[in-house]
Amino acid sequence: MHKNDIYSELEALCGSCTILRDVPMKEHTTMKVGGKAALMIIPESISCIQKFIAFLKNTEIPYMIIGNGSNLIFRDSGYNGVIIKLGAALSAIEVNNNIISAMAGSSLAHVASVALEHSLTGLEFASGIPGSIGGAVCMNAGAYDGEMRQVVEESLCIDKDGNLITLKGNEHNFSYRHSRLQDDDLTCLQVKLRLEKGEKSLIQAKMNELNARRREKQPLNFPSAGSIFKRPPGSFAGKLIDDCGLRGTKIGGAQVSDKHCGFIVNTGNATAEDIISLVEYVRDSVYKSSGIKLELEVKIVGGS
Repeated sequence: MHKNDIYSELEALCGSCTILRDVPMKEHTTMKVGGKAALMIIPESISCIQKFIAFLKNTEIPYMIIGNGSNLIFRDSGYNGVIIKLGAALSAIEVNNNIISAMAGSSLAHVASVALEHSLTGLEFASGIPGSIGGAVCMNAGAYDGEMRQVVEESLCIDKDGNLITLKGNEHNFSYRHSRLQDDDLTCLQVKLRLEKGEKSLIQAKMNELNARRREKQPLNFPSAGSIFKRPPGSFAGKLIDDCGLRGTKIGGAQVSDKHCGFIVNTGNATAEDIISLVEYVRDSVYKSSGIKLELEVKIVGGS
């Protein structure tokens, strides 16, 4: 990738956008590991994203759009392409009666706090989930019996060719940690949530209760990507891992959390290879013990 030439051409497309070179992806993911991305763009608008995609699709340069990086692990070799990061310019939130419209770069927790401010109920489950709301729509994020599919009314998405697509209701094809956005390689840019009017004190109490449960059960004091595996049918990943005697198991700086075995944490100096090696060790161990193949909930990015 000829960064200097590409940098100049991208800069000319939308000069008000931020364009960075050799960006450490550990600074843009919650696991805090990963090598450098050749280029990162922080766009100012949806039209800028469309311009960048139109340019990049006519080259052989890979690109991907990210939010808060809460569900991504970049390999130590980095990403020899362009990262389009949805930042502050694409994080506006509007409230109209019981409808919240949020740009995809806004954090899910912040949208939940806005719902609380306006006495809107239905998003309490999301108040402690890290990550952007765009990513939450894509993976149908959820916790404590709540999921995005319960509140998503409509989303504006962009495909790999830069076309804007609006999905309504059941068109999202939501299922457990899955949506049509994954199947069709779409990125959410904006979402409308339909909530219900509620009692502010009760909404606050529910959020407090769920966040207390998170603090009690989850290793929030270490960098992680949340639950590393999806819940297998009829069981729980954390229990299967614990049953294998893997609680606290370490490879380098990566560790199966001794607080919640469904989490793999960065104890401070982990490399992406440490994390990935531990993931594979855990998967192999669980499969040999139970015959169950754990499926990743996170996405590993970059060459092997």
